Parts: sequence; structure tokens; C-alpha cells
Amino acid sequence: MLNHIDRNHNPIMVDVSAKDVTDRFAQAHAVVRLPAEVLTLARDGEIFGKKGPVLQTARIAGIMAAKKTSALIPFCHPLGLEDCRLEARIVDDQILLEASVRANGKTGVEMEALTAVSVAALTIYDMCKAVSHHIVIGEIKLLEKTGGKSDFKA
Repeated sequence: MLNHIDRNHNPIMVDVSAKDVTDRFAQAHAVVRLPAEVLTLARDGEIFGKKGPVLQTARIAGIMAAKKTSALIPFCHPLGLEDCRLEARIVDDQILLEASVRANGKTGVEMEALTAVSVAALTIYDMCKAVSHHIVIGEIKLLEKTGGKSDFKA
């Protein structure tokens, strides 16, 4: 049963008032596949496009997005994130993105981690699309979550 739907099948925000405050952690992953034209812009583990350093900008965008998740996803509760890290590295013809998010609260941070890698991937696309539109964003997934009533590990 979906917890964002009431008995009349209307969308609702989940009531978390009775939940315990616990340490919440989530880690998400995304892959951005790059064509050779974009890879020619890479040196020393960074891609330098006309708009600047791509991976550094993607990290900042992903962290900013994690902090704004509740403004983007209708029923996400606003959370005060205590830590958010986004790693971006080039491996062969792709960029691997991994976000780790932590908060102490009544609801999890999975959506914040997933939002971080998604927006980071979109930022990479935006910054590299002038070189090629053959950029593929894929494999956006939750790797792990802890805290709350259940833990998850992919």
C-alpha cells in the first residue's frame, strides 16, 4: 500500500509526528555516459567546458538540490541536513556520481540523496551539451539507507 494515498485515493503528506527522531543516512548513485567529444575536454580528473569545471559545478548543484528536495518533490518533508557529500569521478567513458546524505530526524533522506545525483547528472548534461547531445544519464538508484523502521542495502 502506498503511504502517500489516503483511503479515498487522494494524495497526502505522511504524518511523521509519532515517529522517533533517529540518525538517518542514505547513499545514491548515478551514471553519466559521455561521448568521445566530451572526453577530449577531460584532464587531471576534471572536464573543462565553456561554462567552467564540470564536475566541481555538478557537485555544488547536487548538494544545493539535496537541500531543496522538499521544494521539488511534493510530499517530501523539509529536513535540516547535517551532512551532504557528492563525489564525481571519471571512469572510462562515464562519470560516476555518488551522494551521501545524513540528518537526524523523523523521516529518511533517500529522496535527498537521489535528488543530489539526479541534479548533478543534469548539470553535467547542461554543461556539456554544446559539445554533444549524445550524453546518456542512467542508473539512478538508491544504494543504501539506514535509520527509521527499516534499513536497505542494494
